[in-house]
Amino acid sequence: MRFPLIAAFICCLPSTAYAHEIWIERDGTGPARIYLGEPGEPMPVGGDPEFAKLKAPRILAQPSAVLTRRTGFLETNLPAGDVRAWDDSVFALWGQDGRKEGVVYYARAGRVEAQAKLPFELAPVTANGSRFVLTRSGKPMPAATVTMYAPDRSKIELTTDAAGMIDTGIAKPGRHLLVATAKENGPISLPDGVAQTVYRITTTSYVVH
Repeated sequence: MRFPLIAAFICCLPSTAYAHEIWIERDGTGPARIYLGEPGEPMPVGGDPEFAKLKAPRILAQPSAVLTRRTGFLETNLPAGDVRAWDDSVFALWGQDGRKEGVVYYARAGRVEAQAKLPFELAPVTANGSRFVLTRSGKPMPAATVTMYAPDRSKIELTTDAAGMIDTGIAKPGRHLLVATAKENGPISLPDGVAQTVYRITTTSYVVH
């Protein structure tokens, strides 16, 4: 299979799916906060209108994690370290029979571990470093578009090199978010049926002090 990553794929998603990402925020060793929304926009009062669809994201290596619903995010207490999660049931499949499409979200907070553990992930090349590698099933993804959101919600687009890497450069203090999207052709089984096309969206957040 091929997994081309270009921004144009996002245009094929229904508006509620392509405009949203799942991302995780964590301050130090405090609780992890899992959001569904549009990271480039201020969070609406009371949370994103689609937040109710974020019900039970799975936390990697923490099957017994307890999720508490707050206003606009899910909260969970976890051991110290990077946090990873994924969810393939936020939005129902859309499209005509035989041509159904779906979306799977992946999210990571932290850059301590210089390795990828999710099927689709942006991981630091070195612990707490400014270079990241985008991988799909452990293989680097060259020529992929990665959107980087700064603490003030401004964004820039970066392109991975032949080794699937980007360099975020010297970043301003605050929380940063990286986002990448991939398109995969099926058939692929998802919780509510079989999709012929699946869009995978991955995010990594980290804090610069």
